[in-house]
Amino acid sequence: MFVDQIKVYAKAGRGGDGSAHFHRGKFRPKGGPDGGDGGKGGDVILMVDNSTDSLRNFFFNAKLAAEDGARGSGAQMTGRSGKNVIYRVPAGLLISRIEETEDPETGEIIQTKIPHADLTAVGQEYVLCKGGKGGKGNVHFKSPTHQAPREFTPGEEGELGFFHFELRSIADAGLVGFPNAGKSTLLTKLSGAKPKIANYPFTTLQPHVGVMEFSDSRRGTVADIPGLIEGAHANVGLGHDFLRHIMRCRVLLFVVDAAGSEARDPVTDIETLRTEVKLYREELAKRSWCILANKTDLPAAAENIERLKERFKRIKIFPISANEGEGIEKLRAFLSEKIGVEMD
Repeated sequence: MFVDQIKVYAKAGRGGDGSAHFHRGKFRPKGGPDGGDGGKGGDVILMVDNSTDSLRNFFFNAKLAAEDGARGSGAQMTGRSGKNVIYRVPAGLLISRIEETEDPETGEIIQTKIPHADLTAVGQEYVLCKGGKGGKGNVHFKSPTHQAPREFTPGEEGELGFFHFELRSIADAGLVGFPNAGKSTLLTKLSGAKPKIANYPFTTLQPHVGVMEFSDSRRGTVADIPGLIEGAHANVGLGHDFLRHIMRCRVLLFVVDAAGSEARDPVTDIETLRTEVKLYREELAKRSWCILANKTDLPAAAENIERLKERFKRIKIFPISANEGEGIEKLRAFLSEKIGVEMD
């Protein structure tokens, strides 16, 4: 099961109470105050780990809680701090705090998502909720005129709240197209990724990211998102769930069936895809993009490619056949220049 967004509740540990204790010894039956401080509450921490690529673990456990700190004790001993809890999350996690307000006119509760953090680097740690401070023991309240204080302070509550986790795939380039355009097959030819491939629409139901290693010791990543349909910008066909995964891509690769093998017009398809992307996010329409005219091994492809060149005169067009491997090397050379970075 692939989960790329979820609502969670997180609560850090409460600080331990301070101690109101007095020293009692064989030769000091009425010793002074020696109550220790309470321990700090544990933190709720998120750590980016490349061994996970989904939020499915939070689907079964949407309540994140850390341990409370222990109460202080005599001899000015500080209570044990609560243990921090670390939850592993995939790279590309966008976190928003959910705030609830009441509409003064209708009385309805309105939930607002406030951006909180964006976790992109493997190994990055983020404290989602901080544990509360421990309370002070009575030793802090003694004075020349107040030698037997019984005051102490309780521990502070840990931070808590509801949060929205949204996963946005991290890739240099994104494959965008209608269902059955050949994106998954293309991904296998460009990288080592192995998405499910079949000759029917909506085979890809979750994004896949493949790593391309170029011949000059450079590499790049490309994401295959599920096929879009018209109206995706308005969330038709779960469009928002799919489009969010190209938000981080520097280059958009629009894959189209150049042969029109499913009674589709490739020129109209590109126009529609560009419109959907622009309506979803204006900034996406400004990204670098090119056209991958796929299925050149089928009849009518050559004629349609000429039509694409006439309609999109300033846009780079790559005639390819993902199934036969034709044109792949030219595409790889282009991507090496466009998105390739030196390997560590």
